[in-house]
Amino acid sequence: MKSAAGKTSGGVRHAAVVTETGTLNDAVLLWRDGTIAYVGSEADVPAELKPLLDASADAGGDWLLPGFIDIHVHGGYGGDFMEATAEAYDAITSFHARNGTTGMLATTVTASREAIDRVLEAVESYRSSRAGGTGAELYGVHLEGPFISPKWPGAQNPNFIVDANKEWLEAWTARYPGLIRMVTLAPERPGALDVVSWLASHGIIAACGHTDATYADIQAAAAHGLSHAVHTFNAMRGLHHREPGTVGAVLTDPRLHAEVIADGLHVHPAGIKLLTQVKTQRNLILITDAISAAGLGDGDYSLGGLDVVVKDGAARLKEGGALAGSTLTMIGAFRYMVLEIGLSVPKASELGSGNPARRLGLYGETGSIAAGKRADLLQVGASNLELRQVWKRGAKLE
Repeated sequence: MKSAAGKTSGGVRHAAVVTETGTLNDAVLLWRDGTIAYVGSEADVPAELKPLLDASADAGGDWLLPGFIDIHVHGGYGGDFMEATAEAYDAITSFHARNGTTGMLATTVTASREAIDRVLEAVESYRSSRAGGTGAELYGVHLEGPFISPKWPGAQNPNFIVDANKEWLEAWTARYPGLIRMVTLAPERPGALDVVSWLASHGIIAACGHTDATYADIQAAAAHGLSHAVHTFNAMRGLHHREPGTVGAVLTDPRLHAEVIADGLHVHPAGIKLLTQVKTQRNLILITDAISAAGLGDGDYSLGGLDVVVKDGAARLKEGGALAGSTLTMIGAFRYMVLEIGLSVPKASELGSGNPARRLGLYGETGSIAAGKRADLLQVGASNLELRQVWKRGAKLE
């Protein structure tokens, strides 16, 4: 993917701009050196920005949204983060950028310590060598496992499941400070509460997932600093009226942010609607959980050493048939939330951009449209919500 002649200054006029404070209709957005310089009416554009206005594209009434941030994604377009190569990472970040994702967390699967070592080293190197590139920016790593429950492996390889290990995390964070941003674990497992406390105290998001935790287990973990649930409803103890389980705790505890895979396969539309009604505006997050098959169509693939078959867009383990991630994109998730679930465009945008930015502590820089923030932008069709254009730090992606 290339940027348009490397330009990082420009503008769009006649757009419905979704901002932090509301939608501005027939508005102008101008950016300079990759940073948003002005949002508002054309009549009020400052004189020094007039040259940008004169060269601005006409959105024709389309939506202008902040770029999406995917905090749970394993791969795409044939690449998998576990490959730990720049070539695979180029494929992933370029594909997802073409589909509206301007930032993401490189997400692992349950694997050996040595395999995870390789991913951490590869992501650290990639972030340095590809800084300012045109693919989606890697904000860090999300370790999904290996500290999960063997009762709920989902599409994770059970051969590599281990109890929570603080020494591994201490070694990884000492070697790669600030790289690990989120860790998914089963909080009911031995040693997990101690690890949750350690993660929270080191500014790393402690998330529950692939877990058989009871309601009481999740409450205890939240008291230790657990603050997140990955792919809510999937691979976790379900809701029962006498034992609310993991799902019941996620639905009712405001301390917990909840992810959802909005593809119509992982969660019934009624389950997604329930999430939108019980979680607050700020603590529901769209993710893709996409694997290497995303963007490539039906066929045979692999995830964490396990064989996966994609048929009619659904990825399942060849053995057992469990859902194995997804082929979803963030623009697909966004469109599903608007067209199928009935959310407004600004609300769906918040779930895909603002909320994940807040989770990562990046909201002061990106995740919404405001002067001074990065020009990570999407032009989306007014009627069909088709993704028409992506800008990353003001550079138009081709």
